[in-house]
Amino acid sequence: MQRRLTTRQALEMILSEVNPCDSDGEDIELQPDSDSDLSDLSSDEETAPQPKKRARLGTDLTETAKDGTVWREEQVGTRLPFTPIKAYAADGEPTAKARKSISSRLQSFLCFITLDMLHSIQEWTIQHAQETEHVHWFMALPELMAFIAIVILRGLTKVPSLRDCWSANLGNPHIIGTMPRNRFQDIMRHLRFDDRSTRSDRAKTDKFAAISSVWGSFVTNCITSYNPGLHITVDEQLFPSKTRCCFLQYIATKPDKFGIKFWVACDLKSKYICNVLPYLGKDPSRPSGERLSENVVMRLMEPFLDKGRNVTTDNFFTSLSLAHKLLSRKTTILGTVNKIRREIPQSARHTDRNEFTTQVFSTTAATLTAYAPKRKKTVYILSSMHSVIQTDNTTKRKPNTVTLYNTTKCGVDVMDQMVREYTVRTGTRRWPVAVFYNMIDMAALNAHVLYQACTGRQERRVDFLVELARELANSHMCAKKARKEQLLRTQPSTPSPGKRAMCQVKHQCKNNHATVRCVHCYRYTCGKCRREIPWQCQDCE
Repeated sequence: MQRRLTTRQALEMILSEVNPCDSDGEDIELQPDSDSDLSDLSSDEETAPQPKKRARLGTDLTETAKDGTVWREEQVGTRLPFTPIKAYAADGEPTAKARKSISSRLQSFLCFITLDMLHSIQEWTIQHAQETEHVHWFMALPELMAFIAIVILRGLTKVPSLRDCWSANLGNPHIIGTMPRNRFQDIMRHLRFDDRSTRSDRAKTDKFAAISSVWGSFVTNCITSYNPGLHITVDEQLFPSKTRCCFLQYIATKPDKFGIKFWVACDLKSKYICNVLPYLGKDPSRPSGERLSENVVMRLMEPFLDKGRNVTTDNFFTSLSLAHKLLSRKTTILGTVNKIRREIPQSARHTDRNEFTTQVFSTTAATLTAYAPKRKKTVYILSSMHSVIQTDNTTKRKPNTVTLYNTTKCGVDVMDQMVREYTVRTGTRRWPVAVFYNMIDMAALNAHVLYQACTGRQERRVDFLVELARELANSHMCAKKARKEQLLRTQPSTPSPGKRAMCQVKHQCKNNHATVRCVHCYRYTCGKCRREIPWQCQDCE
């Protein structure tokens, strides 16, 4: 029986028996045994390094990303090995409490800027005025509501300066008839939203202390007044302002470079502002290992989780770890991903792709779509709501993930555009007033959405704002008219001897003099503008 030799043993035995000088130049062929141990060969060709993070397992091509995520490349149109959660079926609608209490524009606005909040603003404004100006300074609640009405009307009619709102040529008659300019400026000068004496202590733990109480009530009212639909968009809003505060932001890509940044969650269909958070810099309450983007999305979506909704984000927020967190709360995510993220597989980062090509990867309960809309440009979409990635039959062959993202990404941007169109923002040196302006803008937008949903009436937003301002100022105007009538009733019916007044009716005359008042409206009425019996002006029938 012959002894079987390994490759190395056979090679050593042949070389020991062959003399190189006697060789006739023929090649020596060695046939290794099938059971030979090939691990000892040192040839460069036999020990060439294989791709480290790419291996073929059966028929599936898998790849491990830098963070350890295992991705499997899939064919376009095949069903992926996971079942998405059941989607939220209802459209956005007001809550039962809001639907029951709203029948007018004023009631819809007071759902967000409540009477309790107005009482609080009234209290701290009066306190500041009495401490700094006059001990008997006072402002009634209807007057504060009329002040807000003028602020809203100023956003509808843009004029060069505040003084022009009361001018004869450029002024708004509604503003002129509601409140004198000096009184408006007086209220604006003393407008406060918190107790000034305790602010310094509260500011040690709360940078938003100057308005945090009123702001917190506003956000709570936004959350409890509306049930959003399936798609919610999360993005940032930069409210333009150059006031001095420690959390002022500079973003070069925004139309207004400086401002106060807010994180906003917005309903896609109605553009209702569901939740909003101010960005105040580093948050000590945030866990050290948690990303800012994940913390923001989870806080904004907290009241709306566990319902099967979907949140759309941009590449600042989207990550695989966030997708897993949301999925554990029965919420899906759809958003663009930055290609430098560690969870992106290396084979998906190639930029030299053919135009309109799609590459699909899948991992645990998530899909990654790499689509090239043009050469040397690739868009990455992470989704936890799609189990099948399909392309359409158009020339661009867009995947369904890209198409849905383009539809749902614009919620906050459109909301911000709508707010800017009739914004009440104006120049101020106090950042709490700037935040108050943004709060009025958001409250007016949400009130318009609620009013249309609760009453079934479709109304242009500009018409809604005009009528809302009129309803806000109505109580103050009625009280002002009652005081004026009471003052007129106490006056004598004719001027002092030797003096004549100008006709206040001017129905048939231009500038006639008058000495007698109308018995109904108490205006001075000349002979041309009076009725025969009794002495009445032609307006009072």
